[in-house]
Amino acid sequence: MNSKLIAILGIAALAMSVASAHHSFSAEFDSNKPVTLEGTVVKMDFVNPHSWLYLDVKGPDGQIQHWSVEGGAPGVLLRNGWTRTTLPEGTKIIVHGFMSKDGAYRANSRDIQLPDGKKLETGSSYTGGKEAPKEAPKK
Repeated sequence: MNSKLIAILGIAALAMSVASAHHSFSAEFDSNKPVTLEGTVVKMDFVNPHSWLYLDVKGPDGQIQHWSVEGGAPGVLLRNGWTRTTLPEGTKIIVHGFMSKDGAYRANSRDIQLPDGKKLETGSSYTGGKEAPKEAPKK
């Protein structure tokens, strides 16, 4: 009986830690601040609960900005036509999404555009509408 209780408490603690690590779109990102990023892929992490894309973007001053871009869970990306090799390092892409509330070089993505013009949805947690921002100022 004692080991059963310990196992149940352990599972509950694990579930709570996973739930606390997950966040809603509005907790971190601003739907009133659309952003379009043109840059070069540094790395793509297929991790749960959100995938992360790391992108180097040339800022208005010519300096390189290192962006972290949140996407959907790996399962969502796979259903949207992604593979683990869709974005190799060095690929030039365009990302449409929304800025972080704190102004850091972090965004939530709606879709990406590949060099051949093909667009892939990223499974964003944004629920404000289907359309990705058309033209947004670059940060």
